[in-house]
Amino acid sequence: MTTSEPASELEEESAVETARRQLERAAAHLDVDEGIVERLRHPTSVYRVTIPLERDDGSREMFTGYRAHHDSVRGPYKGGLRYHPGVTEEECVGLSMWMTWKCAVMDLPFGGAKGGVVVDPKELSEDETERLTRRFAEELRPVIGPMKDIPAPDMGTGPQEMAWFMDAYSMQQGETEPGVVTGKPPVIGGSYGRERAPGRSVGIVAREAIDYYDWDIEDTTVAVQGFGSVGANAARYLDDLGASIVAVSDIDGAIYDPDGLDTTDVEDHDETPGMVSGYDAPETLANDELLELDVDILIPAAIGNVLTGENARDISANLIVEGANGPTTSTADQIFEERDIPVIPDIVANAGGVTVSYFEWLQDINRRKWSLERVHQELEDEMLQAWTAIRKEYDARDVTWRDATYIVALSRIAEAHDARGLWP
Repeated sequence: MTTSEPASELEEESAVETARRQLERAAAHLDVDEGIVERLRHPTSVYRVTIPLERDDGSREMFTGYRAHHDSVRGPYKGGLRYHPGVTEEECVGLSMWMTWKCAVMDLPFGGAKGGVVVDPKELSEDETERLTRRFAEELRPVIGPMKDIPAPDMGTGPQEMAWFMDAYSMQQGETEPGVVTGKPPVIGGSYGRERAPGRSVGIVAREAIDYYDWDIEDTTVAVQGFGSVGANAARYLDDLGASIVAVSDIDGAIYDPDGLDTTDVEDHDETPGMVSGYDAPETLANDELLELDVDILIPAAIGNVLTGENARDISANLIVEGANGPTTSTADQIFEERDIPVIPDIVANAGGVTVSYFEWLQDINRRKWSLERVHQELEDEMLQAWTAIRKEYDARDVTWRDATYIVALSRIAEAHDARGLWP
């Protein structure tokens, strides 16, 4: 598939197709060996495992799990584990490619990985979830490790699953290995600030974009679709800086106040499901209506593919900062480019998660805990370094913010491949 194909044919791109398209767009701006580009179009390996689970009623059921390894030229594989009925091998491959770009743009010594189990976690009891997680850890044990592949939480998993995963791995290794996963509870080696980090980084990037466009942050209006962990923390960060958060939403709907909401008073969906849409606000809206509000900044922080060819021409925001993974389809991207609406891509905006995961890994392998203040300062420094590198490419080339971000990532990956060469 080439970049010259009609927009109407791009809407149904898979994660792999989208990742490859982004790779090719970046490569077109760089003098990169075609062999390296071809190598990056494919994963290094994909592991498929069968996970037997004893249910609470004594019956046994088989589940399928995956772990995709994309590229490790810059360091161990890194990426989340998700529990979701829609997990597929192709999705894991595509997401592992995005993790490679994300780690490179943040200049972290990791490569990209992704994995998951085809299961609806809502249909599992807590005991069943624990048994599934421990057995999944055992099935993946040959291919994971603190210097091989370091999983993390993702959709349908969290600190508790990472604790069980780490414990199962450690028991088989015969020693405690906290660095085998990140996103753990702090009491067993997790990092302070990890859960809030993706939303905090979205806020930092939005702040830098506001400064780049020379806006007054106190006159800046923001709408956030998805008031969960990412959206709520981004909104509260910007609210603290003086921006006006006029609309937020959860799965059931949105609330709107043109004078600005008190984001500390609105509980996020993770804290209290349904609290957002049930909040006493001047107006309520549908989620689709929030996306089309006339605001300075729109932050889609819920799910992927919410900005599409069908609604892109109705978007009224002056700037889009992606909080969720893949919220903008290729068709929408083209339309926003035509309309001169800048889009700051997910692989830098929400990279706070993998960045603080890197901090957690460092703390684990060095057995030295960092304070929350240090985590925040280190994250600030890393985000500013990444933003500066991207801004330089954006200013130097006639490209979008997304292209500039991928150019930074690909140049670093290609340089590493060139330096290491190819094993005979």
